[in-house]
Amino acid sequence: MKHFLLSALAILSTTIYSSGAAPAVRYQAGDTAAVRIVGRTERSAADGSVRFDWSGVYAETQLNGRSLQLRAGSTGKSYFDVTIDGKHSDKILIASPDTLITIAEKLPRGVHNISIRKCTEGRTGMTTFSEFILPAGGTLTATLPRGRHIEIIGNSLSAGYGTDSNDPRAPFTAETENCNLAYSTIIPRYYDADYTIIAHSGQGAARNYGDSDRVSKTSMRHRFRQTLDMDTASRWHFGDYRPDLVMINLGSNDFSTEPHPYRREFVDAYCEIISDIQTHYGESTPILCVMPYAMGPDIEDFFKDIFQQAKANLHFIRMPVDYLNWDSDRGANWHPNYQGQKKMAMLIIPYIASITGWDFPTKAVE
Repeated sequence: MKHFLLSALAILSTTIYSSGAAPAVRYQAGDTAAVRIVGRTERSAADGSVRFDWSGVYAETQLNGRSLQLRAGSTGKSYFDVTIDGKHSDKILIASPDTLITIAEKLPRGVHNISIRKCTEGRTGMTTFSEFILPAGGTLTATLPRGRHIEIIGNSLSAGYGTDSNDPRAPFTAETENCNLAYSTIIPRYYDADYTIIAHSGQGAARNYGDSDRVSKTSMRHRFRQTLDMDTASRWHFGDYRPDLVMINLGSNDFSTEPHPYRREFVDAYCEIISDIQTHYGESTPILCVMPYAMGPDIEDFFKDIFQQAKANLHFIRMPVDYLNWDSDRGANWHPNYQGQKKMAMLIIPYIASITGWDFPTKAVE
């Protein structure tokens, strides 16, 4: 809400005094001058809080001080990775409507880069950030946007389902889901890009996993328009960013169980997503379609139809069926673990350099 952003800039912080204690400094979570939150969020003009549920939403700030606390809440289990000065510090759980979490403490004096990145997807919990709290004299300054932005539209592979597990027979849990170990964040890290992840496990372009209908009433072609994953009535304004590249990784759930959508139904649903991308980001925006390994042999014919129908700046890459090992590359419920996700990223990274013209640096993929 733009009118709220203007008012938030006018109030950088509020100093609270209590008897016998040094004053604390409090920043509203929606204070864009203090904290940069990247991803689809819903900001409250009433109390300055920020609500979100998509995988991978992240908050970044520069802390001038030695400690930082966050007041937040969740409707379920929401896990976050905390990074301080480029090094992983902690994995935190928000699992109650209102809790105070210590993000950093006993840091050396000076300025520190703080990052708080959501690991889990919307179906495990909706998160609200209320305020950041510092000791007296501390300050927060929002980080600057990176020069590139990648948006990823996908399913469980993009959401990081099972990446924090090395047991293929383990069931899904929120504890082992971590999109920060998925190709959807590994690739942006490699290219030093901001990113947005629009992903929900089990979703397809036309049909979702296990649906008794050939075409699902709500699939990723609908969720792409939403501000919040689990609020089907919410509508994103498409005004916060314009990505330099959009990746779509859909199709495996459409054909994983029967009844399969007809070829035309799948192609039309996929092209609907592409049309929305063009409408909101421009027709020149490059779109990389990842053809999943878990589809039948006729997959390439389906995507040839998409290419002919969409008439967009489209590019395609196929995941080979035997690209991932069935033991060492698998996490919970046979989904790719971190090693498997790195291998996926390594396949895609060079092609992105060809599509975008970005430099292809020699460095670790991690």
